Amino acid sequence: MNQYSLRNITFTVALAAAGVAAGFAGGRNTLVASSPQAALSPSGHVAAAAPAPAINAASYSAVVDRVAPAVVTIRVEKQAEVSRTALPEGFRDFFGQQPRMDPRGQRQSGLGSGVIIRPDGHILTNHHVIARADRIRVDLADGRSLPATLVGADDASDLAVLKVEALGLPTVAFGDSDRIKVGDVVLAFGNPLGVGQTVTMGIVSAKGRATGTGDGSYEDFLQTDAPINQGNSGGALVNLQGELVGINAQILSPSGGNIGLGFAIPSTMARAVTEQLTQDGVVHRSKLGVTVQQMTPELAESLNVSDARGALVSAVEPGGPAERAGLRQGDVIVALDGRKVSDANAVRNQIAGTKPGSSVSIDVVRGGKPESLSARLVERPRTERAFVPQEEGERGTSSFGMAVTPLTPQLAEELELARGETGLVVTDVDPSGSAATSGVRPGDLIKRVNDREVTSVQSLRAAMAAQTDKPALMLVNRQGADLFLALRRDQS
Repeated sequence: MNQYSLRNITFTVALAAAGVAAGFAGGRNTLVASSPQAALSPSGHVAAAAPAPAINAASYSAVVDRVAPAVVTIRVEKQAEVSRTALPEGFRDFFGQQPRMDPRGQRQSGLGSGVIIRPDGHILTNHHVIARADRIRVDLADGRSLPATLVGADDASDLAVLKVEALGLPTVAFGDSDRIKVGDVVLAFGNPLGVGQTVTMGIVSAKGRATGTGDGSYEDFLQTDAPINQGNSGGALVNLQGELVGINAQILSPSGGNIGLGFAIPSTMARAVTEQLTQDGVVHRSKLGVTVQQMTPELAESLNVSDARGALVSAVEPGGPAERAGLRQGDVIVALDGRKVSDANAVRNQIAGTKPGSSVSIDVVRGGKPESLSARLVERPRTERAFVPQEEGERGTSSFGMAVTPLTPQLAEELELARGETGLVVTDVDPSGSAATSGVRPGDLIKRVNDREVTSVQSLRAAMAAQTDKPALMLVNRQGADLFLALRRDQS
């Protein structure tokens, strides 16, 4: 990506603005018919979807005719803020610095898209489309423009449910995004850049994507090359049976325009969140009480794991479900309830999507050997983040390209470490050494190496020398969070 990082080039597929360069609230199957899916009835219960339309391989007009009446434009207004640009964070990288606005008498406006999911006026959209809005209006496909109220919003999944006072509205039924396959044809609906309702076609190009932007708590995106642009946020991504398989949310682009990398929230997640927002106005999620990090080939080798799939437990919450179940720091979670997990993101999403109070079976690899555990999940406080992102860290002896010093009370205070922590503090990292390559940083606290506690330079050297046939497995503390690093010895 050259000079562009993912954080700089992933945009919420935002509002086209009215009165400013770009809005403030902007946008974050095959031809074989699938089995009938379900939609939410006016009472909130699940109702069977209507029969799928006949598909003409040369035209998608039958699908468009069915879906388009249920796709809406959402217009929002809010008071301008002092010392803030008129653009969301991601857009400032594209549009450049914007003039500051005096909030007195100034208002900002923008638009996004949405999907009618119940005939009584319930509409699904992105949270970032309506975030901090004072006024929300919905433009229906039949030409009506109605005020909308917020039923519930969930920043963690970037979803929100609105309500307009109308009956007998056309709807789009939820499909099953779990059955979508890479290569399946999909259509994207929305109002890009305010030009009016638009439909584009493409395929699902990947599943299970996480972009790490915004709140980033629960991401399991469908990736598509169906062209979507700013203003498409909250619009429908449908299969060729006219079923809702995703909610358009983000694009990846160095310019802010479509380059064929779009991301949609899968319908399985959207449906579960929608039902809770509609019934309770909030989302109830479970927690296991662990911090997990991505596996790497080096970590897998150090932990005697056959491959780099799964999620490495870097911290266990005292007294939480994981500790009661017997999970330990250094375990590698490879399956939950019999379903293999590919990475830390999959663990987080599956736990969060399980009903609080449920029991889950957990398959782990511990010391190179398989173990099976069972944990009863508890509800996650809604103010608590889903998980602490992990990074890297460390630096110690000359053969690894780092310098360390024993932890002192003064250093512990400067690093804001918890009382009772012990280890070695990384004071310097050689940019060309293996420590830097492994992600070690000055300020990291090395607690253990190859399962040995280290409190002096001598103990660090001894721990590293005890095992030379694979990377050294180090447990470090960085800004209060524990994580593992695999450090290879420099080749001489």
